[in-house]
Amino acid sequence: MTSTDDKTQIEELIRRWAAAVHAGDMDGVLDGHTDDIVMFDVPPPYEGVHGIDAYRETWPGFFTWQAQGARFDITSLEVTAGDDVAFAHALLRCGTPEGLEQDPELRLRLTLGLRKENGRWLVSHEHHSFPDPGTAADEEEIRSIHRHWSDRTSAKDLDGLMQHIADDIVSYEHDAPLQHEGSAAVREVCRTGLAWAQGAVGWTVPDLTVMVDGSIAVAWGLNRMEAEFDGQMTESWSRGTRVFRRTGTTWEVIHQHLSYPYDPKTGETMTGLHP
Repeated sequence: MTSTDDKTQIEELIRRWAAAVHAGDMDGVLDGHTDDIVMFDVPPPYEGVHGIDAYRETWPGFFTWQAQGARFDITSLEVTAGDDVAFAHALLRCGTPEGLEQDPELRLRLTLGLRKENGRWLVSHEHHSFPDPGTAADEEEIRSIHRHWSDRTSAKDLDGLMQHIADDIVSYEHDAPLQHEGSAAVREVCRTGLAWAQGAVGWTVPDLTVMVDGSIAVAWGLNRMEAEFDGQMTESWSRGTRVFRRTGTTWEVIHQHLSYPYDPKTGETMTGLHP
């Protein structure tokens, strides 16, 4: 086999793998990898994952995120092949539509080590990484998520509201119980809230503050809520704090705390306050 044929075989292997990742095809992702694969991924563990079984376990969560409309497209690929060992490096467009709109040049970096076994090239090492965009880009991503939620509230789009909500979220809502655990419980709160308004509904956080430290971010501000009843818009304000966790290339909220002040003399909730 010529060197050119080796390069072609490797390029085809990598492009099939990327297409399988995008399609959520586990068999296609695993195909063409050695049993002793070692992968250094964007998320921990820092020592990487070792072996095909551990490699398999890293993908279901990514497939779930990918199915929400994220991109995973090779934009450049270079292959260098020897007789029995080869390596490749590539850049991929990997992110949600919102994230890529905010940072169109963002790329996932991919390095692959391959070896030839019985005449077939197999991937024995993968290394994925993103350049550190700094806290400014992360802060803008958190603000973009809030704008998305505001837009989806106005559209009464329940599925859209659930984007960027972690499956294991714990939410302290305005109403009972003391805490809502899991995305299904929060979805029901959102569904009830959208159905409560007879007409138009709105939600914004005009004075949003965001702080980012690594893979954790906190955002807080006053929630301005509007709802239409009998042709008239009513307005109320409450307090909101949200904690985000970065998962892969996107952020998701793992905790939120919403509250109204109360009158200590009467014990009544004060829903009519304005900033």
